[in-house]
Amino acid sequence: MKVYEALAEAFVKEGTTDVFGMMGDANMHWMAALADRGVRLYEVRHEGSGLGMADGWARGAGQPGVVTTTSGPGVSQLATSMLCASRAGTPLVAFCGETPLGDEGATQYLDQRRFAAAIECEFIHVTRPENAQEAVQRAFYLARTKSKPVMISAPFDVQVAELDDYDEDYVPSTDLIGTARLLPDPSKVQAAVDLIQDAKRVVIIAGRGARKADSGEQVLALQERTGALLATTLQAKNWLCDRTDFHVGLSGLFGDKLSMELLQEADCVIAVGASLNHYTIESGYLYPEAKYIQIDTSPHLVMGNGKAADCYLQADAVTALSELTRVLQERSVRLEGFHTDQVKQHLTGRVQQPEYVQEPGRLDPREAIWILDHELPGEMGLVLGSGHQTDFGTMLFQRSRDVLSNYGMFGAIGQAPLIAMGQMVAKGNKPGFVVEGDASFIMHLSEFETACRYDIPLLVVVMNDQGLGAEYHKAKAKGLDPELATISTPELGAVAQALGGGGATVRTAQELRDALAEYVRVPRPTVIDVRISREVLSTPYRRIQYGEDV
Repeated sequence: MKVYEALAEAFVKEGTTDVFGMMGDANMHWMAALADRGVRLYEVRHEGSGLGMADGWARGAGQPGVVTTTSGPGVSQLATSMLCASRAGTPLVAFCGETPLGDEGATQYLDQRRFAAAIECEFIHVTRPENAQEAVQRAFYLARTKSKPVMISAPFDVQVAELDDYDEDYVPSTDLIGTARLLPDPSKVQAAVDLIQDAKRVVIIAGRGARKADSGEQVLALQERTGALLATTLQAKNWLCDRTDFHVGLSGLFGDKLSMELLQEADCVIAVGASLNHYTIESGYLYPEAKYIQIDTSPHLVMGNGKAADCYLQADAVTALSELTRVLQERSVRLEGFHTDQVKQHLTGRVQQPEYVQEPGRLDPREAIWILDHELPGEMGLVLGSGHQTDFGTMLFQRSRDVLSNYGMFGAIGQAPLIAMGQMVAKGNKPGFVVEGDASFIMHLSEFETACRYDIPLLVVVMNDQGLGAEYHKAKAKGLDPELATISTPELGAVAQALGGGGATVRTAQELRDALAEYVRVPRPTVIDVRISREVLSTPYRRIQYGEDV
């Protein structure tokens, strides 16, 4: 057996079903071996895009995504997407071909070990045929246990060598990883209950870890017993909002003013699977009088205010929440807290529509988001990009749906459509949509053709202000010429049609509704180019650039 065949077989035994990337001399044998074993290969137009899709696939499937490149320039193209995946804590494995071992004069030579370190991923070198299978096992083990990207660098000459001692009894990394829940320290549970018992106003902040642990029922049970408001981090946006009257949306910079007024009254914050970074707690200013209880599977974390939680429970979310509720019940503790008619009435103000800006030929971005939220079915998943124009969606989408945000992941624009495509593949190509800016979408426009080629029914909603929206408003706030940040764009609906998909360019609310109805009727790769006004500044930018709040 050839080494590349053994490598492919090991990937299959690790559960690999889909691989994203581009074929080249240094990975084509491995890709062919995967295809022979029934793995679906998605040829993309740029290696970095392939990694973005593998990132989305991992998030959708809950297991490591896989991307592949050839040697040298194929590897170097991974840089931005790899950093985004690393900052997001995404488990994935990059199979990267390499020039022949030791041939530093080769045209495509790159010191891939040093490059991997620079782009924040683990590195495993296949230097001998006999360590090939072990390299795959170790890569998937690290990806799964550390929740981060891992690069396997495989020199071409090693790949095509014979493997005399092939081990048919390959042990996948999943067999080496325990599945038992991490139990909380009973003394820490008692200490946490002491803090809750002494509190009058409790807030529960649910993060990505809580959602991943499927701890919704336990979160709601603790909320009901403590009279807590339920807030989420950006990565768990709108989770459980249809299950409680006391859901305040996002905690932090993207929270609305009415919610912040309530959250500032908290004297106890219970964070579940949330790192409590400076965005979530506004560096501590959002919860000035609160004691913190933090539940996470990671070792002790430092919060965004530079301090440690008053009580830290390193434990599985389901188990820790169940224990907290059980001990509170044993002590006959039940708090009214925020669960009053007055608070409920206060929260109703969050869903009121503002007075929209009327500008001929352009939509108020807030109205566009309201229409999207109400016209697209709740079962459709949403991926949010980053940048000023997606701030509106980050704040204003209110319906309960699966929401994934790329905001804050290295600050890179253009990643959201790639992540959305990978996530949709992982979930069986169910219809989904992404909200992105015009500059962001055009950065990886070629991958819309990839969606068309593989019939991935992605709806791309481009919030198009014909410019670099963030830079436009920052320049305006700083007294610079904002016109330097304007860039005209073609009719992106027509471009999408030329690439083989559906498309429309819309300038009125009714045109947007009609375009959405057409997509819902026949889901297929579609771009809706929504021309929006530049006159509306998002709430986060009002806060950051002008110190205003509305």
